[in-house]
Amino acid sequence: MASPAGGVVIVGSGLIGRSWAMLFASGGFKVKLYDIEQQQITNALETIRKEMKWLEQSGSLKGSLSAEQQLSLISGCGNLAEAVEGTMHIQECVPENLELKKKIFAQLDRIVDDRVILSSSSSCLLPSKLFVGLAHVKQCIVAHPVNPPYYVPLVELVPHPETAPATMDRTHALMRKIGQTPVRVLREIEGFVLNRLQYAIISEAWRLVEEGIVSANDLDLVMSDGLGMRYAFIGPLETMHLNAEGMVSYCDRYCEGIKHVLKTFGPIPEFSRTTVEKVNQDMCMKVPDDPGHLDARRQWRDDCLMRLAQLKRQVQPQ
Repeated sequence: MASPAGGVVIVGSGLIGRSWAMLFASGGFKVKLYDIEQQQITNALETIRKEMKWLEQSGSLKGSLSAEQQLSLISGCGNLAEAVEGTMHIQECVPENLELKKKIFAQLDRIVDDRVILSSSSSCLLPSKLFVGLAHVKQCIVAHPVNPPYYVPLVELVPHPETAPATMDRTHALMRKIGQTPVRVLREIEGFVLNRLQYAIISEAWRLVEEGIVSANDLDLVMSDGLGMRYAFIGPLETMHLNAEGMVSYCDRYCEGIKHVLKTFGPIPEFSRTTVEKVNQDMCMKVPDDPGHLDARRQWRDDCLMRLAQLKRQVQPQ
């Protein structure tokens, strides 16, 4: 069982860190999982073992290696300097706190060589703020996964203004190697791409419910049984292309109508407490907000995503 050249270090052993560790191991990479407390590492390794065994039993384990082979590639390390020895990629997964992340990258900047890639899992912090003042800034990049990363393959690659093109290329190739779907964000922007699209949907969804146009539950059905059905396989631009005789035809037919509707959109919602409580009441009728019900619903969601991922691998053109 040959491991690819170089290893991977995961900094932070929470949900995202564990998912990254499993993904890199599925690609045959040796993975060191670093955290500040040994008990956190121990708990993470045990959780990973249970998840990988369950994935193998359900036929959903990624990669060509068995669960035991993949587990043998993952180890814990409580010393950051020791962890990064011989590594070629470091994936930071600490909580979404700018000062904490900057502290971690400052530590890494002092101990890495000129070859290792320094990558953050941040979902919204701009690379120009994360990596400011680092000597190895050309090796720095954000690789933002989508939760849960093991079932949702998208990874947004967002460069610092000084990130070297080779860093983007190497990270893109690495993500492809472990079965993820990397997209190149050509320059940094608040919210990156995924969250800008998500927030645009949330904004209009909130207005439609707040203004009494549709109920919260029916609004969600518009996405899950409507737009979401096709967006699971093709994006909004290809949808336009296919809904007419190509993009030019679509725009000739529909763009005036689109602009007319867009002009009726209101300002950014205030997310008033009254509407928050109203929407929460509707959501809790479907999924009560106690830990037991929420965890069960998340597990159902992840099972659905796992099956969808399997279907997409079977039918999606390469």
